[in-house]
Amino acid sequence: MRSKFCCCCWHFRLLQTSNISPNIVFSQGVMEAIRISCAGYPTRRTFLEFIDRFGILAPDVLTGSSDEITAVRRLLEKVDLQGYQVGKTKVFLRSGQMAELDARRNEVLGRSANLIQRKVRSFLAKKSFIALRRSAVQIQTVCRGELARRVYQGLRREAASLKIQTRYRMHNARKAYTELSASALTIQSSLRGMAARKEIHFRRQTRAAIIIQTRCRQFLARLDYSRTRKAAITTQCFWRGKVARKELRKLKLAARETGALQAAKNKLEKQVEELTWRLQLEKRMRADLEESKSQENAKLQAALQEVQQQYKETKDTLVKEREAAKKVAEIAPVIKEVPVIDTELMNKLRDENDKLKTLVSSLEKKIDDTEKKYDETNKISEERLKKAMDAESKIDDLNMAMLRLQEKISNMETDEKVQRQALLSTPVRSMSEHLSIPIVPKNLENGYHEAEEPKEPQSAPPALKDYGNGDPKLKKSSAEKQQENVDALIDCVAKNLGYCEGKPVAAFTIYKCLLHWKSFEAEKTSVFDRLIQLIGSAIENEEDNDNLAYWLSNTSSLLFLLQRSLKAAGAPGTVSRKKPPQPTSLFGRMAQGLRSASFANMHVEATDVVRQVEAKYPALLFKQQLTAYVEKIYGIIRDNIKKELSSLISLCIQAPRTMKASMLRISGRSSGQTQSNHWQKIIENLDILLKILQDNHVPPVLAQKIFTQIFSYINVQLFNSLLLRRECCSFSNGEYVKAGLAELELWCAKATSEYAASSWDEIRHIRQAVGFLVIFQKFRISYDEIVHDLCPILSVQQLYRICTQYWDDKYNTQSVSSDVLSNMRVLMTEDSNNAESSSFLLDDNSSIPFSVEDITNAIQEKDFSDVKPAEELLENPAFQFLQD
Repeated sequence: MRSKFCCCCWHFRLLQTSNISPNIVFSQGVMEAIRISCAGYPTRRTFLEFIDRFGILAPDVLTGSSDEITAVRRLLEKVDLQGYQVGKTKVFLRSGQMAELDARRNEVLGRSANLIQRKVRSFLAKKSFIALRRSAVQIQTVCRGELARRVYQGLRREAASLKIQTRYRMHNARKAYTELSASALTIQSSLRGMAARKEIHFRRQTRAAIIIQTRCRQFLARLDYSRTRKAAITTQCFWRGKVARKELRKLKLAARETGALQAAKNKLEKQVEELTWRLQLEKRMRADLEESKSQENAKLQAALQEVQQQYKETKDTLVKEREAAKKVAEIAPVIKEVPVIDTELMNKLRDENDKLKTLVSSLEKKIDDTEKKYDETNKISEERLKKAMDAESKIDDLNMAMLRLQEKISNMETDEKVQRQALLSTPVRSMSEHLSIPIVPKNLENGYHEAEEPKEPQSAPPALKDYGNGDPKLKKSSAEKQQENVDALIDCVAKNLGYCEGKPVAAFTIYKCLLHWKSFEAEKTSVFDRLIQLIGSAIENEEDNDNLAYWLSNTSSLLFLLQRSLKAAGAPGTVSRKKPPQPTSLFGRMAQGLRSASFANMHVEATDVVRQVEAKYPALLFKQQLTAYVEKIYGIIRDNIKKELSSLISLCIQAPRTMKASMLRISGRSSGQTQSNHWQKIIENLDILLKILQDNHVPPVLAQKIFTQIFSYINVQLFNSLLLRRECCSFSNGEYVKAGLAELELWCAKATSEYAASSWDEIRHIRQAVGFLVIFQKFRISYDEIVHDLCPILSVQQLYRICTQYWDDKYNTQSVSSDVLSNMRVLMTEDSNNAESSSFLLDDNSSIPFSVEDITNAIQEKDFSDVKPAEELLENPAFQFLQD
C-alpha cells in the first residue's frame, strides 16, 4: 500500500509539470493498479473466516493448541494448494483456488449428506420391520390364549364332576355312621349310669363313717397341740428378745463409728479446701514471681547493654585519642613531654568501669538468688501438689468407705425393721392360731380323711440366722455387687453394639439398666459420672465422623428416653391415683379383669418401653450433661464437614477462562471439566455424610439441621466471595456457578425431604445473584423488577455492589442503566444511618438450631418396642431382667 501511494504521488507531480489534465491520468493509474492486483490475488479472507469455512477439509488441524496463522498454514498444506500467500491478518489466494476449495468442501458435505440419508433410511426400515414383527407376535399370542382357555375350561368341568361325586359318597357314609354311633351311645350311657349309682351309694356310707372317726381324732390332737404350742411360744419370745437386744447394741456401736467417720470426713474436706486454696495462692505467687523475674531480667539485660555500649564508646574514644597523639608526635618531634592522655579523664573512666563491674556482679548475684528462690518455691509447690493429690485420693477412698458404710447401715436398719416386725407379729399370730385354727380335710387314696397339721414354728427368722452365723468376708455386699454390674454395663456399652430395628442398642440397654436399678430415684450414685466419662473418652477423636455419628445416635435416643420418663419431684404428672374399690361379686371381678386386660392391651406399647419416674438431682444433672454432649457432637460433625468443603468452595466460585478463538474450544472444555470436578467432590462429601448418618440411624431432625447449616455455609462463602472479587462477578462465572447449583438441587431431590428438608432454600442469596448475572439486556430492566421479581431477598447495598462490579466477558453487554444505579445510591444514602443496612456481607450461623423438644417430637415411643438389649449382658445372670 505504501508503494502504491508513492507511485500515485509521482504521477501527480508529473501532471503538474505537463499540460495534461490530472483527473484523467489519476483515474487510469488507479484502475491499472486494481487490475494488476486482481490478476495476482483476487481472493482475500481473514483467518477466522477461512478456518470457519474450510476447517471441514482437515479437522485434525484444529485439535492442537496452535495459533491462527499456523492453523491456516497447516490447513493449506493438508489440502495441497500452491501459489497462496499468508499475510498478517488475511490469506491471499489466486484466481480459481477459492472455487477449488469450495468444490472440495461441497464434496465433503455431499458425502456426509449421503451418509445421513443412508442412516435415516435404515432407521425407517428397521422401525417398520419391528412394527410388523410386533403385530405378528400379538396375533400369535391371541390365538394361543384362545386355545389355552378352551383346554382349561374342559379340565375345569372334569374337576367339578369329580368333586360332586366325592361329596355325594361322603354324605351317604356319614349318615350311616351317625345312626350307628347314636345307638351305641344310648346303650353305653344306660349301663354306666347304673354302675355309677351303685358306686355313689357305697361311697356315701363309707364317707359318713370316716367323718365320725376324723372328728374324734381331731379333738384329741388339738388338745395335745395347744399345750405344746404355749410352751414353745414362751421360750421363743424370751430367746428372740435376748438376740434382738444384742443386735441393737451392735447397731448403736456401728452408728457411733459412722458418726466418727462423718466427722473425720468433714475434717478432711476442710483440709482439702485449705490445700486447694493454698495451691491456688502458690500458683498465683509463682506466676507473680515469674513475671517479676522476667521483668528484672529484662531490666538487667538493658542495663548491661547500656554499660557495654558506654564501655565500647569510651574505649573507642581512648583509641582515637591515642592515634591522634601519635600523629601529633610524628608531626612535631622537636617538642618533648607533651601530655597526650588526660589522666583525670582516665581515672574517671576507671572508676566508672569499676562501678559498672560491681553493679554487674551484684545483678548476677541477685539473679542467682532469684533462681534459687524459684527452685525452692517449685519444690515446695510440687510437694504440696503431691500432698493435695494424696489428700484427694484419701478423700475418694473415704467417700467410697462412707458409701459402703451407709449401705451397710441401711441394710442393718432394714434387717432391724424385719426383726422388729417378726417379734411384734409372732405373738399375735400365735394367739390367733390358738383361738381359731382352720381345719382343711385331705382326701387320701385309701378313702380316709386327715386333718392338716399345722407346721412347727421357726425358732428364729432367717435374716437373724444369716446375720448371726454368716461371715461378711465371704459374702459380697450389695454395693460391691452393684459396682460389678455397673462395670459390666460400662465395658459392654463401650463397644459398638450396633442397632436393632433402626434404634441404637447401647442407649436402650443403658436406659433399661438405670430404670431397673432405680438410679433415677437415688440421691447419690456414680453411674451417671461413669457414663459421662465413657461418652467423653469415646468422642476424643474428633475426625472420625462415623464414630461421632454412632454416639450422636445413642446420646440423642437416650436423651429422648430420659425426657419422656424423668419428672421432677412435685411435678403435676406424678400425682398418685387412688385405686378403685375391689368388687365383691363374681361378675364384678370378671368385669374388672376384662377392663384391666383391655387397658393393658391399649397401653402395652407405652408401659413396655417408658415408665414415669420421679427424678432426683443426679438424674436431672445427667440429663443436662447428656444434652450438652448431643450439642457438642453435633457441632463437631458440622465443623468437620465445613472444613472439608471450605477449600472446595474457594475453587468453585470462579469459572475457568475460555479461549477467544473457536478452534480452541475443545482444549477449553478439558479445563472446564477439571473445574467441575470440584462441584462433584462437594456432592461426594455430602453423599458420604448422608450415608454415615443413615447407617448410624441418626434422627432425621438432626440430619436436617446439619445439612441446613452446611448449605447456609455454602451460600455465605459463595455470595461473599462474589461480592468481594470482581473477577467472579461476570457472565461466564454466573453460568458456571448456576450449573454447580443445579447439581446441588439434584442432590437435594435425591436425598428427599426427610434429610434435605429446607436446605435448598438456604442458598437463595447466591441463587438470586447468579440468576441476575446470567440475564441478557440488563440495561432494559427497571429497579422495581430487580427488587420485587428477580432479587427480592438481596439488599440495596448488595445489588449495587453486584451491578457496579458486573462485566460481560462473553457477549460484551452492558450492566443496568444509570437510572437504576442512581435510585440505588439514593436509597443507600437514606439507609446510611442504619448499621445493619450498611453491611452487605453475610454472616455464618454456628449456633445449635435444635432443642430437646425437637428430638422428643421427632421420635416415638413405639419405635423402641421391638428393640432387644445387648446379647453380651443377657448371658450374665445379674442382667436377667433385660429378658423380661
